[in-house]
Amino acid sequence: MADRSYLVAGLGNIGPEYAATRHNIGFIVLDAWAQASNLTFDVKRYGALLTDTVKGRQFHLLKPSTYMNLSGGAIRYWMNELDILPENLIVVCDDINLPFGTTRMRLRGSDGGHNGLRNIEEMLQTRDYARIRIGVGHDFAEGDQIDFVLGHFSLDQLPQLPQIADKVINGIKTWAFAGAQKAMSDLNAKAPVAENTPNQ
Repeated sequence: MADRSYLVAGLGNIGPEYAATRHNIGFIVLDAWAQASNLTFDVKRYGALLTDTVKGRQFHLLKPSTYMNLSGGAIRYWMNELDILPENLIVVCDDINLPFGTTRMRLRGSDGGHNGLRNIEEMLQTRDYARIRIGVGHDFAEGDQIDFVLGHFSLDQLPQLPQIADKVINGIKTWAFAGAQKAMSDLNAKAPVAENTPNQ
């Protein structure tokens, strides 16, 4: 059954002060998945975990409790515990190099300056794992990157988060059931979600 099990790791930082911050969009997506499936996370070693069974396949949703920059240890631990194949790991994270609402899926690649992805690469000793990056924009002055990613979404962006989360969740399920190429075609569409919603 290992090949029908998937680890979906949403990156973020634990604690209420980080709940609606840009850096926590991985957590936001997984929380939306849990709510839509009427499931709740259990606090486990190195993270909060739940399992959603969809058409005979198991999706293990993980929110690491190790904080963003040490996400790799939690992911490696749960891959071992759940007997997850490397090709069945997918990571969801923020990306300041993409416009808000844009999604990009890749099956491998560099960390792109993202500390969470960098730590995952170090812990797994590979860049060959799927990741979905969600654009949070880059509206900050030089040197203000940390404050920006740890800042909260704007009032006009908040209502768009459920739509973004749905798109990513559907993309992950497509990846599992229909394959990576179809998922990337869906997720890597040019227009970001933000462009479809009036910015008022």
